[in-house]
Amino acid sequence: MTQANIDYGSRQAVGLVAGREISTRMRSKAFRVFTGLMMALMIIGVLIVKLISGMSSGPDATIGVTAQTAGLAAPVTATAKGIGENIATRQVASEADGNKQITDGKLDALLVGTGSDVQVVVKKELDRKLQTVFDSFAGQQALNNQIHKLGGDPGQVATQVGQAKATVKPLEPPYPYDVAQLVLGAAAGVLIYLVMMMNAQAIAQGVVEEKQSRVVELLLATVKPWQMLFGKILGIGALGLAQMVLIGAAAVIPAALTGLLPSVGAAAGTVVWLVVWFVLGFLAYALVFAGLGALVSRQEDIGQVISLPLMLLIAGYVVGISVLPSNPGSRFVEILSIIPTFSPTLMPMRIGMGGVPVWEIVLALVLLVAFIPGLLWLSARIYRNAIVRTGTKVRFRDALRAA
Repeated sequence: MTQANIDYGSRQAVGLVAGREISTRMRSKAFRVFTGLMMALMIIGVLIVKLISGMSSGPDATIGVTAQTAGLAAPVTATAKGIGENIATRQVASEADGNKQITDGKLDALLVGTGSDVQVVVKKELDRKLQTVFDSFAGQQALNNQIHKLGGDPGQVATQVGQAKATVKPLEPPYPYDVAQLVLGAAAGVLIYLVMMMNAQAIAQGVVEEKQSRVVELLLATVKPWQMLFGKILGIGALGLAQMVLIGAAAVIPAALTGLLPSVGAAAGTVVWLVVWFVLGFLAYALVFAGLGALVSRQEDIGQVISLPLMLLIAGYVVGISVLPSNPGSRFVEILSIIPTFSPTLMPMRIGMGGVPVWEIVLALVLLVAFIPGLLWLSARIYRNAIVRTGTKVRFRDALRAA
């Protein structure tokens, strides 16, 4: 038999095993329900974020002013803006009309008096944030009065004070992180983690199920162990990739249509990198889970053998989702995202958030790709030597030593 015939036969065997895995998984109700549920949650999440962002775009409070205090509207708004508050002002017909609007809930507060001092009317009590605004404004008014008494110009003083700023000289130029980019990166991390974890564990569970039911003995009569291993990983991996694309599309398309994405180009780039890291990350973890799954013959023993790689997968996700949204430039996460065990979950999150140097992405990819051949040799050896040994758990050392 020629080499070409052997290669064709191997490809055909791997393809048959992969097709069997795909058809089996697609018939699974749990798989379909999980995919549909995640797509629905993504769409609902985008709509909720859009709703919240739309609600938060308005003013934090509305302040009424009378004809006598109308001159205070612009300076009190500027004072609020200076301390991070967004207030709107509206002139009322009279103080009595303003009091009625406060009672009806149309105004949060009313500025009254002659305009030379700060007097505020509220329904019951003044909100803490508004209290800070009015206290700051009252302090500014008192300072202006003192400047007047000394013969100065309060407007000129305020201009000079507003223009006075400290000169900052960063050693490295900061990256302007955008809130939408942070959300995009976090969503990418959640998506790749969930799909990787679910499908990588499915590899181990499938191996044990076939071993426990002795189906594997029938399959090995027609295909080789490595063909079974590759076929299983290829089939479940292809279905996992399709699943991730569907769930991702359920988030990206509504986000693009509602204007939540920073740009279509940024979203497209994140999706491409998400696919790259899923393929490499899934391959690495699937090899480990398949090899370790072959060591046991009962479903209840799976947790014992895959606990370590599962913890590494979870750890990368937890670190990323807890640290990166509040500190995108974390040095600790930068280092972890280059290590092959953590890069499949952390690097897509960092890429989605932006500001990742190209050399870090390239280094992480090179290390992960270089890591896979070793996992391939190790997993194939364990799988080949342990897959037909039923009954008690096969020790790791015995699986490596067996001929």
